[in-house]
Amino acid sequence: MGYDALNAIMGRYSCRAFTDQMPTDGQFDAIARAALAAPSGMNAQPWHVIVAKDRALIADLEAAGLKGLSELPDRSAYDRIMSRGGTLFYGAPAIVMVAMRPDSGLDCGILCENVAIAAEALSLGSVICGLAGIPFAGARGEEFKRRFGFPEGYVFGMSVLIGHPAKPGKPHDLDWSKLSYVG
Repeated sequence: MGYDALNAIMGRYSCRAFTDQMPTDGQFDAIARAALAAPSGMNAQPWHVIVAKDRALIADLEAAGLKGLSELPDRSAYDRIMSRGGTLFYGAPAIVMVAMRPDSGLDCGILCENVAIAAEALSLGSVICGLAGIPFAGARGEEFKRRFGFPEGYVFGMSVLIGHPAKPGKPHDLDWSKLSYVG
């Protein structure tokens, strides 16, 4: 592992343009294994991971998310998204959806980082996407929970868009002012 893991961490970036090409089942299996290997407090594993490859379902979720954003009193987020191409999911062919027990956000975030790093290691693009949660908080929330297969009592935690990058990306620059050593 060693340097390969560090290279994946340092090479990861938020991919915001995907091709139509679906990752392979082997790539999805590796990503799922990375997700399930994530640490959690007291090993509670308060999540359920859903690999969604149904393009119609993803498009419906995206349309509901855009509609939800457009109905907010403050339309600045909606206007920004529309000015960048009008898409929440950037054409990603798949989403790793994380349903979680309520109040498990930290553990869910760790899992999503595992997914993003695994995608990078597999030469795939990814972006951690909280905006996928908008439809789950709206009028169709229960419908989307059912369609994505959320276990009873679970809520939207986070999602990671997955696919082949449409263009090269670059990791963000490291901000060394955010680092201190003590001792």
